[in-house]
Amino acid sequence: MSFKNTLLFFFVLSGTASFAQKVVPFVDFNNYFRTFENDNFRQLEFQPIKDYQAGDDLVAYIDTRGNLRVYDGNERQDISNMIVSYKISDHLMAYNIGPTLNMWDEGKLQTLTYFSGAYEVTDSLIVFQDTRFNTVNVYWNKKIIQLYQTTGDNYMPVAIGDNIIAFKDNGNFYKVFWRGEIYDLGVWHNPIDFKAGCDVLCFNDPTTQTFAVFENGEFLDVEQFFMGKYKAARGFIVYEDLNGNLNYYSNGTRAQLSNFRAKFWDAKDDLVVWTENNFMFALQDGRRIEVTNYIPKDHLIKNNTLVFRSLIGGVNVLSEGKVHELTNQMEAEYEIYGNTVLLKLFNRSFIVFKKGKKYTA
Repeated sequence: MSFKNTLLFFFVLSGTASFAQKVVPFVDFNNYFRTFENDNFRQLEFQPIKDYQAGDDLVAYIDTRGNLRVYDGNERQDISNMIVSYKISDHLMAYNIGPTLNMWDEGKLQTLTYFSGAYEVTDSLIVFQDTRFNTVNVYWNKKIIQLYQTTGDNYMPVAIGDNIIAFKDNGNFYKVFWRGEIYDLGVWHNPIDFKAGCDVLCFNDPTTQTFAVFENGEFLDVEQFFMGKYKAARGFIVYEDLNGNLNYYSNGTRAQLSNFRAKFWDAKDDLVVWTENNFMFALQDGRRIEVTNYIPKDHLIKNNTLVFRSLIGGVNVLSEGKVHELTNQMEAEYEIYGNTVLLKLFNRSFIVFKKGKKYTA
């Protein structure tokens, strides 16, 4: 099977998720808080806001009076009129009122603990410390599950992915949480460097001295030696082998992406990008695509979209297998929501790129 057919086969098996943005928030030159939704611009607040954070499905913000609000593209909810700190992901929000940790999930509010410590929010997980019982717990799929209890100083898990966690208990027993179940790995007294993505994580296994992966509820060896650099994405991992080759692994099968000792590479969500001889390539929907004949100064990957700096300092995007020029204006700022790109230009005007079309505000 050829390289192209092999990778297409991987993507047919795993399936690339489709992400439609619900809101694309920004503050315009009048300091109005606006969103782009359903191919139109909408004003969300008429008074200046103090702060906001946004993901694919929601935007949380502090309004001019200090209230915490959430908007999901359908309904705006008033969450709290007290001083809060908050974190969001594409789908969830957690927020503190003093030591009380609360959460928002699809419009519903819930208290997670009245004695919170550190916490993290990812796509489908909220991992948090309960200082009353010295436990570390995870909110997943509308349930709270205890991961471990400590006898000394409380600590967070080793690695937290979109829906997967690597952690160790008091006895240095390493374990993995995935889809509501806990899987035992083994006891090791030194740190293990896990890379966690979505449905998969990878690591150098000190017990077997192999490079290993956790997928589909199993620990499997990928290579017979430790790897120096590796990342986990959505259902696949990418790593450099001992010869400097860049490899892709998913569902028990490997494919080589490059044998040119890539100076730079990155993998996140559904995309892989790398450089060969000052050319940048991407793996998108199972296809190897030549993106540029230079190495971009900066880039951003989210879901199945790649945004990068052009040679003259503008911004381009790789979307659905094609490269589109978004602007030639230098130093434009960019963000991705779902697979929609938001550009902020120097004059506080904005460009939204969605499914091959540009909208201006």
